[in-house]
Amino acid sequence: MGEKVVAGGSDLSDRQRYRRRLQQCLAGLRRLLEEKKFDRPRNLMGLEIELNLVGPDGMPRMMNAEVLERIASRDFQTELGMFNLEVNIAPHRLGGRVLDQLTEELRTGLAYAHRKSGEVSAGIAMIGILPTLTRQDLVSANLSDVDRYALLNDQIVAARGEDFTLDIEGVERLVCTSTSIAPEAACTSVQLHLQVTPARFADVWNAAQALAAAQIAVGANAPFLFGHELWRESRPPLFLQSTDTRPPELQAQGVRPRTWFGERWISSAYELFEENLRYFPPLLPLCDDEDALRVIDGGGVPRLAELVLHNGTVYRWNRPVYGIADGVPHLRVENRVLPAGPTVTDVIANAAFFYGAVRALAEDARPVWTRLPFETAAANFDAACRHGIDAEFEWPRSGRSGGMMRIPAVDLVRDELLPLAAAGLDAWGVESADRDAYLGVIEGRCQERVNGASWQVATYHRALATGLGREAALAATTRRYCELMHIGEPVHTWPVGLVPGPVA
Repeated sequence: MGEKVVAGGSDLSDRQRYRRRLQQCLAGLRRLLEEKKFDRPRNLMGLEIELNLVGPDGMPRMMNAEVLERIASRDFQTELGMFNLEVNIAPHRLGGRVLDQLTEELRTGLAYAHRKSGEVSAGIAMIGILPTLTRQDLVSANLSDVDRYALLNDQIVAARGEDFTLDIEGVERLVCTSTSIAPEAACTSVQLHLQVTPARFADVWNAAQALAAAQIAVGANAPFLFGHELWRESRPPLFLQSTDTRPPELQAQGVRPRTWFGERWISSAYELFEENLRYFPPLLPLCDDEDALRVIDGGGVPRLAELVLHNGTVYRWNRPVYGIADGVPHLRVENRVLPAGPTVTDVIANAAFFYGAVRALAEDARPVWTRLPFETAAANFDAACRHGIDAEFEWPRSGRSGGMMRIPAVDLVRDELLPLAAAGLDAWGVESADRDAYLGVIEGRCQERVNGASWQVATYHRALATGLGREAALAATTRRYCELMHIGEPVHTWPVGLVPGPVA
């Protein structure tokens, strides 16, 4: 969705032409796969982080245009809400000291952005959902002044045909409505990209789907929305409901939501792109002037622009991505599971866990997805979002006896997934010191049973116990979170509460 588009209307013929173009792109993708035109293995990864702009009072600041003007770097871009930014890290080859390199690049870039934001009394916050956001903040007037966001909002609202209903029942229940997709802007995430060959794509995607619940359990960082304590990771239900083009009747008929975990394991990347066309009507019927099949016939590489644009409006938690680099097409798995934050160290620890574990799981002689029903993987993901570090999962037993077991997420991660992640990082050629340091952060969270969400909740309730009201407690928690985030020690070492104390 980073492509530039021009806001404007579309008629019935536009949609029919766009649908034909989509089918042509899909045929082009099939030919590229059949003719083995894709890039060779390169072990490339990429990283994007969505950020919040926060004032000294802990409240959101609707000024990303002013901040970006001061940052003046192509690494930073707008996101959906005026209080959002996104930072993009250039692709890196997995191996060596890549984890420390990423940490240094992120720390440097975010520190610079934070300083420039300070010129307009704002600051950078990495957090899944900013606790101080109100319903009045998340309205269409606060969408970024970018054509593609206006067009996307208009098309989703038109497809929905009525107000969006947010109904999330967690520790407390939130019920409200919105006339736009603006509540989606509350969801600030980390996207991890992994370039893979077509032959390996299905195994990597399946592994990522199986791993998603564990990622959320140890990485949850979004327990609050509109002053309510909801799920430990409230982004998935919020994202689903705030982009849901289905009125209640279509939901009752089993029509799939555009924010989607999926419903089955796959055997090729093509299946996901084909499903996206089969299940989801186009939202942005904007046609390119390229004839994909003619380009292939001429020995060229097609942009597949319509397919890429449509794919960007289907919000899978592990999304297939088609791209071109140096004139050569490639495929990526985009892992969209994780919330932003809490610190750079935590973000890179989460990345190390993902890239290590997903490789080991994908190369396992007895793949976990052959023993784990897909609906169980989806149920694990739901449990992780609801309960975070305290979640329990259904997981295949190790050994030849088979069967399933119920296990606390922290035990599964510590005893089974972290050793796999270590082996996977070894296979990538990551230095052992980096491997141990960053996976040690995940182990520390498991031992302490602390992640960003649990720290936020504990500190918020400590603030309430001092006599602060709900709004004041959330603002104080946010300010303390930002202080500790910029100090940079991993979240499982943070002292609970508002009073500054030593960070272990």
